[in-house]
Amino acid sequence: MTSKSNAVAQAEAYYDSPDADSFYFTIWGGEDIHIGMYKDDNEPIIPASHRNDETLASMLDGIDANTVVLDIGAGYGGAARHLAKTYGCKVICVNISEKQNNLNRELNKKAGLEDKIEVLYGDFEAIPAEDNSIDVVWSQDAILHSGNRPRVLDEVKRVLKPGGQFIFTDPMQSDDCPDGVLQPILDRIHLETLGSFGFYDKELTARGFEKVDVKEMTHQLRRHYWRVGEELKANYERLTKGSSTTYLDNMIKGLGHWVDGADKGYLAWGVMHYRLAK
Repeated sequence: MTSKSNAVAQAEAYYDSPDADSFYFTIWGGEDIHIGMYKDDNEPIIPASHRNDETLASMLDGIDANTVVLDIGAGYGGAARHLAKTYGCKVICVNISEKQNNLNRELNKKAGLEDKIEVLYGDFEAIPAEDNSIDVVWSQDAILHSGNRPRVLDEVKRVLKPGGQFIFTDPMQSDDCPDGVLQPILDRIHLETLGSFGFYDKELTARGFEKVDVKEMTHQLRRHYWRVGEELKANYERLTKGSSTTYLDNMIKGLGHWVDGADKGYLAWGVMHYRLAK
């Protein structure tokens, strides 16, 4: 078993903390703690975040009751419930936060979907799944937390069936991002690098994947971090009941770095859909 990278261990400790658990479920998107796809600047975060689930699902080919989807970095499982309820498919959620996993299991049971969704503790650098056993690997804004992204892509290839699909989003740097300018962001999330569209295309192509579709949507990254910041400030006093003021103040500062990086063209975000060659 490959040991966790330091970045993954840091992410586990972070998402299991009471500060983060309270903030992400209350403000970031509820059941969907990834970047939203907004109609406009005023749309609430939760429906915009759910639209991310709907958009990725609509891009997949042939998903039905016989499909097995693996969601790596599944968070609270909002995407898994959408997939299982809408398409009848089986979903395996792999996630490093047991706090999130426990709530995921509760919400699945409440939705009557516990027979369709399996929630496993684990990380995407050592996916707890058999070789060639998965039809679709799905991930939303999680792979950035790996300190060894090529290893994650090796694991995705290993578990996918030939012809299987890989669809994901990830907060990234632009392909022409100057060195050093993202250090405030990287320091905040305990990372040394971010991926990029070019990085993922090169690495996936080298592993026998074929590009199906890539949708560049960096404006949604900028809008999401801005919207979360605005909601945090508007609900600051209420949030202090679950998160420390130190955490909240640092989050406001950190969100500002993401908005600034997007405004300067240093960041990138979008949907990447690839298929493993048969």
